[in-house]
Amino acid sequence: MAASELYSKYTRVWLPDAVEAWKPAELTKDYTPGDWALCLQLEDGTNVEHKIDPQTNSLLPLRNPDILVGENDLTALSYLHEPAVLHNLKVRFVESKIIYTYCGIVLVAINPYESIPIYDHDIIHAYSGQNMGDMDPHIFAVAEEAYKQMARDQRNQSIIVSGESGAGKTVSAKYAMRYFATVSGSSSEANVEDRVLASSPIMEAIGNAKTTRNDNSSRFGKYIEIGFDKNHHIIGANMRTYLLEKSRVAFQATEERNYHIFYQLCASSHLPEFKTLQLGNADDFHCTNQGDSPVIEGVDDAKEMCSTRKAFSLLGINETYQMGLFQILSALLHLGNVEVEERSADSSTILPDNSHLMVFCELMGVAYQDMSHWLCHRKLKTATETYVKPLSKVHAVSARDALAKHIYAKLFSWIVDHINEALRSAVKQHSFIGVLDIYGFETFHINSFEQFCINYANEKLQQQFNMHVFKLEQEEYMREEIPWTLIDFYDNHPCINLIEAKMGVLDLLDEECKMPRGSDDTWAQKLYNTFLKKSDLFDKPRMSNKAFIIVHFADKVEYQCEGFLEKNKDTVNEEQIIVLKLSKFDLLLELFSDEEKPAGSLSSRSKMTRPVQAQRDHKKTVGTQFRNSLHLLMETLNGTTPHYVRCIKPNDLKSPFMMDPMRAVQQLRACGVLETIRISAAGFPSRWTYQEFFNRYRVLMKQKDILSDRKQTCRNVLETWVQDQDKYQFGKSKIFFRAGQVAYLEKLRSDKLKKACVRIQKTIRCWLARKRYLRMRQAAITIQKTTRGYQARCLVVFLRRTRAAVIIQKNQRMLVARRRYQQQRSASITMQRLLRAYQARQTYRKLLYEHKVLTIQRWVRGWLARRRCRRSLRAVVYLQSCVRRMAARKELRKLRAEARSVEHFKKLNVGMENKIMQLQRKVDEQHKENRELSERLRTVERSRAAESERLGREVERLRVAEEESRVKADGVPSLLEQLSFLRQELETTRLEKEAVQEEARTYRVDTEKVVSELNENNRLLITEKDNMNQLIQEQSQQIAESKAHAKDGMQLESDLCEERDHYQSLLSEYTHLKERHADLKEEMTISMITNKPGHRRTDSNYSSNESEGTPSSGFAEGRNSSVKTHSSTRSSSGFTESETRSLREDDAPHQDAVDMSVLLKLQRRVTELEQDKHTLQRHLDKREEAQQDQVKNAEKQRTAGRAELDLEALKRQELESENKRLKTNLAELRQSLATVSNTNPGAKATTSSPGPGSAPYNVLLEQLNSSNEELEVRKEEVLLLRSHLVRQEVLKHNKEAYGEMHKMIHLGETPPKEADGSTPDYHKLNEDGELWLAYDGLKETNSLLVSQLQVQDRRHEEEVEELREEVLRVREENRQQQQFLSQSLLLPQDARIEASLHHEITRLTSDNLDLMEQQEKQDKMIRKLKKQLKVYVKRAEEYEASGQMERVAPGPEPRSPVGITRKERDFQGMLEYQRGDESKLLKSLVVELKPRGVAVNFLPGLPAYILFMCLRHADYSNDDQRVSVLLNSTINSIKGVLKRRGDDFETVSFWLANTCRFLHCLKQYSGEEAFVKNNTPRQNEHCLCNFDLSEYRQLLSDLAIQNYQQLVRCMEEALQPMIVPGMLEHENFQGVLGSKPTGLRKRTSSLPGEAVYTVDSILQQLSVFHATLIQHDVDPELIKQGVRQQFYIICSVTLNNLLLRKDMCSWSKGLQIRYNVWQLEEWLEERGLSDCGAKEMLEPLIQAAQLLQVKKKTEEDAQAICTMCSALTTVQIVKVLSLYTPVIEFEERVSMSFIRTIQALLKGRVESPMLLMDVKKIFSVTFPFTHSPLALETIQIPSSLNLGFLTRV
Repeated sequence: MAASELYSKYTRVWLPDAVEAWKPAELTKDYTPGDWALCLQLEDGTNVEHKIDPQTNSLLPLRNPDILVGENDLTALSYLHEPAVLHNLKVRFVESKIIYTYCGIVLVAINPYESIPIYDHDIIHAYSGQNMGDMDPHIFAVAEEAYKQMARDQRNQSIIVSGESGAGKTVSAKYAMRYFATVSGSSSEANVEDRVLASSPIMEAIGNAKTTRNDNSSRFGKYIEIGFDKNHHIIGANMRTYLLEKSRVAFQATEERNYHIFYQLCASSHLPEFKTLQLGNADDFHCTNQGDSPVIEGVDDAKEMCSTRKAFSLLGINETYQMGLFQILSALLHLGNVEVEERSADSSTILPDNSHLMVFCELMGVAYQDMSHWLCHRKLKTATETYVKPLSKVHAVSARDALAKHIYAKLFSWIVDHINEALRSAVKQHSFIGVLDIYGFETFHINSFEQFCINYANEKLQQQFNMHVFKLEQEEYMREEIPWTLIDFYDNHPCINLIEAKMGVLDLLDEECKMPRGSDDTWAQKLYNTFLKKSDLFDKPRMSNKAFIIVHFADKVEYQCEGFLEKNKDTVNEEQIIVLKLSKFDLLLELFSDEEKPAGSLSSRSKMTRPVQAQRDHKKTVGTQFRNSLHLLMETLNGTTPHYVRCIKPNDLKSPFMMDPMRAVQQLRACGVLETIRISAAGFPSRWTYQEFFNRYRVLMKQKDILSDRKQTCRNVLETWVQDQDKYQFGKSKIFFRAGQVAYLEKLRSDKLKKACVRIQKTIRCWLARKRYLRMRQAAITIQKTTRGYQARCLVVFLRRTRAAVIIQKNQRMLVARRRYQQQRSASITMQRLLRAYQARQTYRKLLYEHKVLTIQRWVRGWLARRRCRRSLRAVVYLQSCVRRMAARKELRKLRAEARSVEHFKKLNVGMENKIMQLQRKVDEQHKENRELSERLRTVERSRAAESERLGREVERLRVAEEESRVKADGVPSLLEQLSFLRQELETTRLEKEAVQEEARTYRVDTEKVVSELNENNRLLITEKDNMNQLIQEQSQQIAESKAHAKDGMQLESDLCEERDHYQSLLSEYTHLKERHADLKEEMTISMITNKPGHRRTDSNYSSNESEGTPSSGFAEGRNSSVKTHSSTRSSSGFTESETRSLREDDAPHQDAVDMSVLLKLQRRVTELEQDKHTLQRHLDKREEAQQDQVKNAEKQRTAGRAELDLEALKRQELESENKRLKTNLAELRQSLATVSNTNPGAKATTSSPGPGSAPYNVLLEQLNSSNEELEVRKEEVLLLRSHLVRQEVLKHNKEAYGEMHKMIHLGETPPKEADGSTPDYHKLNEDGELWLAYDGLKETNSLLVSQLQVQDRRHEEEVEELREEVLRVREENRQQQQFLSQSLLLPQDARIEASLHHEITRLTSDNLDLMEQQEKQDKMIRKLKKQLKVYVKRAEEYEASGQMERVAPGPEPRSPVGITRKERDFQGMLEYQRGDESKLLKSLVVELKPRGVAVNFLPGLPAYILFMCLRHADYSNDDQRVSVLLNSTINSIKGVLKRRGDDFETVSFWLANTCRFLHCLKQYSGEEAFVKNNTPRQNEHCLCNFDLSEYRQLLSDLAIQNYQQLVRCMEEALQPMIVPGMLEHENFQGVLGSKPTGLRKRTSSLPGEAVYTVDSILQQLSVFHATLIQHDVDPELIKQGVRQQFYIICSVTLNNLLLRKDMCSWSKGLQIRYNVWQLEEWLEERGLSDCGAKEMLEPLIQAAQLLQVKKKTEEDAQAICTMCSALTTVQIVKVLSLYTPVIEFEERVSMSFIRTIQALLKGRVESPMLLMDVKKIFSVTFPFTHSPLALETIQIPSSLNLGFLTRV
């Protein structure tokens, strides 16, 4: 097609952009050849011009149609180029939140930077078994493809995961390994898959670190080979590592961290076991604080340390080794803190008391002096002498860091070796899947030796990738037999030769390393001289002489030469290594032991597993070693089928679901995705099958062009529409198109559809317009007629209203004028009166104001005079005081002068002492009196002050009162005037009041009459209201009671359903374990015949840890339970004490190797399970008691439901106990098998089964004895019950006789006498023979007591024997203890302590298990006795109730006890057989019977009727053994048939029908009232008379449940391959719902040679199922339950695939699903199954289809969707909306805002968070009783059944 046709107006193109890489634009003018520019318009409306290069004349890339945007496979795009790929990835990632996309054979994975729920177990199982391309892109799909190809092609596989740091490589590889571990599992019980997954946390701890681009960046490459056996189960794994970044140990850039393990150690330094390591915070160590980012957000290093230690333990690295590893790592932290002091320019030293070096030496076990010396010195060796040279500070620090890096590399290699050792398996590896997690192409601002090696590895991988893609394209063309030419693709072989060829970059680097004075500068000059002018891929930077440029496949990279030689040499001071080798630390010596051997291991940067090359690699450089390891890796990958995963980092900000276009384009170029697109675009990238092409482009054909041959039809269409034959090719099954042709065909299809739409619209619009015109014309005529009549009527009304208005206006105006005049007159009078009053008040206020002013002046002048007087008086007093003070001071000075003279002093001293004493006493008395007086004075002063204050207030109050009285006296005249005025007003008011009172009196009389009438009516209404309220209350109570009853009924029904589900799930597990039990028996027999050594399981063969990715199955639970109960006693498992002891003795050698951690974990796990069991048992007992209380208090309508619930609970308890017993038996059989196999490893093969005396024979014999003992106990219980009933009957008869005699005596009558005159003995004579019956009962009771005594004697003897065995066992244990002590004395002290601890733990564990088994046995016995007690109490109550009814009923016939008397009946409808004929009967009737012949020719349910007739004869014969043998053999035979032919639907349905019929016969002829009410009298005579078979009814019910579950599995296997093709993929409307192009990943239905299923296939299969069930006479209710289960399977499988397939979420597919669902509903209607609940099962699918078709734009639409989709969860609704994809251009995608609105509306909904429905769910089944009108005596046995040995009775 010409460019002018493609580049026309409105064509959409991509425009280059410096920021967004590519921008969408649209042509505003047609392009014609020769134009120099393209006129474009951007999306924002900007007009631009794009100049066309005149040399290349290349135009802008075209945009794909909108329906192709967002495709799962990039190769499905019509235009394959860089902007189309980028846009498709952006739409899927940003808008649809999809991180995976196919690009041919490559899976592109974009890091979402947040957790998304797409890795659960249900997702794993959904992808399991699916073809690649059937489901949406996912890492699980790639893993499943690799696993499937390994199993199918028997060829090793590899998954290559690459990408730059932070792109998610490690997570992708982890999920791939998790998928293999989940899907395949391990062939043994050692949980290899758990250990494989456990290696991840260890490698992340020691090999991952935080960088600026990633918080968990892998700083090494690894290749993990996961080994599988012939059955494709995981048996082991092996790991290779590449190029560990050792430099990170000593240096980290800003915002980066060291390896995680160092921070985990620092975070756990507070633990007691780490105290000796002397650690602290990570900021305290130089090795961990350089990046200033010691914490990662959201990561707890202490918890991560716990995970790392658990992983170490799981991989077999014990605590001793772990502490050794942590000790070395801690020493490295301290070594980094060692400070080197500068002594001179060429020498340095370390202080003698450096604490960190001392800790390092202490932890490493080396001498401090030697290490400190060789850290600062170096030994130089010449040919003749050896020199010790001091090192400068810089070189000493470098030597210290080199030592730390070397030790860490050794430690890393040691851990990898031990992980490989733990993952290595003894079983031969059949195949493997390799997972390569390796660094992607890297280019930084400064690129060094590490980036050079990484990019060299990516060049090799890209070369292998290109060759593989080209090979696949070539194979596809050859397979389709189309002509092909060699596709030109980029070959990077010259770049690889530049690096690795002879005299290449690596060789020159090695050569320079060997030179004595080699340096980075001289090596750079050699590179320039060698390659600068010879190779186009090598270049030199313009501004540097120490760098070089290599043109890689992804980009040009400039490498800095500085440090290349040092990193390539990787040298360490040998004297430092010698010092380390002299250490006393065993683990450190083990790390460096390989250096002493001639065949040493590789360098730390390359971990190899082939020891053959170790000798050569010992002295090789890092580059050479990496090149060799890379060659080995490529050899491994070339020997496998590769699968590619390219991880993309969307942005550098780590923001979720945000894409940086420039970064994405850079990575797409680097990882080879665009190269894949280019190779695909060079050939025929678009590929369609003929049928798909016909369905999509049928609109381009006319009816006459459609032929029966689809290939010829497609050829004719293409020749018509596409003239260029080179644009397409016809293959055998596909049509191949060049790039752009699909877009052209889509344009043609769209144009034709548009033309058709325009024509349809034109016709419809014309019809609508004419119809509207006619309707409008008729409406106009009607409106005119009506309007004219209305206008006339309106005119008349207007005239009338006008006249009336004039009259009203006249009267109204008159009234208004009169009112206005009266108002004005009244207002004038009022205004005059108010004005005169105002003037009078103003005059009065003026006079009053003047009087007040005079009064105030008088008072103020008096107050001023009094104040002047008081001031003068105070001044005079103050002057007097001052004068007196002066005189007193003069007198004082005079007295002081006299006192100082000696004579005066002497005079005064004469007789002064006594006077002083007296004066002192007087002074004291005076002081005391003064204090009292002062106190009194203060009291008086306070009282006087209070009194004066009170008086002052009183005076002030009187003064104010006086002023007020004066003022009031002045206002008296005015008040008098007001009083007279008020009197006048009062008189007027009185008159008015009298008038009002008169009116009020009249109104009151009238009102009282009205009120009385209203009160009477109110009383009547209140009475009616009370009656209505009472009626409403009664109705509300009735409604509440009915609601409560309905609620209780619903609760009971839900409880019953839960109990039934739980019971049937337990039954399924029980059946599973029983089958496993039988399989182990067969394996034991085979192993005994072939005499092959079996696998002996010990405690060290399994792990107690559980992997998050490994689902637990029934087998695993059975095995775990068998481990816990491997030493059961005889009563529970069939082993005797001696056998148990012998088994323990056999296990003794193995117990020496038991892992202590495993034993302790096992013991803790057993304790937890025991506690859980007791808790559940207590809850169960409480629930049973509550249920019993509810049964007593419930009404009659709920009795039946609760009884059934109790029965289900009892069944579940019995099944649990039986399940435990079976698990125990299974464990013992396996143990005995292992014992026999291990004890006879060299015996010759025998052809006979295990003989007497062998362990298996003894186990089976003990189980048989246990069953016999249980049978004897049951017999004794039956006899006890019978004797109890006999005694009750005798006592009742005696009471009646005694009561009659007492009555006769009381009435004065004498008892009748016999002929001889004696009184008859009522204890001997009885007309009914009841005394004889009592005598028989007593005889049986005596015999029973004798048997009980005998049993007690036997038990006593057994107890004595057990005590003797116990004594022997104690002696044996004493002997073993003595032997152990004698052996332990020969051991060293440490070993002796460890051995004794080991022995004691083993003994305690064994004792603990024995005690728990005894406790469990006692608990079982208690539960059994409780059940028996409940049964006996119930029977006693029933018996008493029946006895009371008999006493009340008039003249009932005497009733015989059950099982004692036999009625004489007509024994017909029975079949007699001889003892031992059960095997022949069941062989002919069950084992060898063909269901098809029986169903066609014989009576439905004939085998069940025959078996029941035989059972009736055994019951009639009162032969309990024959009854038991017949029933047990029948059940086992049916189980055997189901096991052999369980995949045959007809067989399973046939025996389901017969099992149910047999069960119904047991109920119908049991004699119970609930089952015999519809029987005929003849059928009632055929009821069982001797035995109660209710327990066997339960066993048959369990067998029916197993049959039903097997039937469901058969239906699921038959329907599973039909559902997705029929319900989703097949299109019923050909040409209307065309599918979109799907690229290279084709669906399964499109592959040739496979069956094509439609919905008719599903309906046909359902019809076959239904017809088969009807033919075998299965109960109608059971058929309805089966159909309901079928429709649930169809709905769940269809909906799950819809949720995981983007190509199925479209409007047309919703229409298709609704049509298919309608067909299913029609099928139900035709067969009368509409009420079985199957339609409700389809409701989620119906709502999903409606969701695809409804409008999805506005908020109203969102609310409607939330209301409509009630059966879908929020996750499912959002998923469907996110996956919605338009198929035609008229549709639109769902916006993210609409999806967020949906999420907000559904936020409060309580529902399951799971995305997918549970496909394996089986609904609980019930078997309602169905009465059979068939008479047993009329049944005839056909001769073809070969049952001639049966005799009719």
